[in-house]
Amino acid sequence: MDTLSADAGPDGFAFDVFSRQCPSRGTLEHVTGRWGGLTLCALHESGSRFNELRRRVDGVSEKMLSQTLHALERDGLIRRDAQPVNPPRVDYELTPLGREVAGRLLGLVHLVEGRMPEVLAARERYDAARGGR
Repeated sequence: MDTLSADAGPDGFAFDVFSRQCPSRGTLEHVTGRWGGLTLCALHESGSRFNELRRRVDGVSEKMLSQTLHALERDGLIRRDAQPVNPPRVDYELTPLGREVAGRLLGLVHLVEGRMPEVLAARERYDAARGGR
């Protein structure tokens, strides 16, 4: 992190995700981690309540979804709207930054999904070359 840049942090130096001290690394982990990416993509479709998200992101535990939502909210990627009603109602939606990030993630998701026949064939070749793992 020793070059000046238009994308500079408070210390005037450029953000560098490859540097262990760079705060962008934590955000990248939140976005590209197993549950963060899926949560952002699910919210790109529409805003959701907690249980709707949990059903949409198949396999995520309540605890992991809660932690993921807190991290994404802290990073400014989602907005949490708690309604003062009984029972409590909490809605989650993407911020403009979150919508941009989720859109790019969805491009990657669509690329991977569309190329899965090649991936599966590569896995078969790999496994066959190593004795049928």
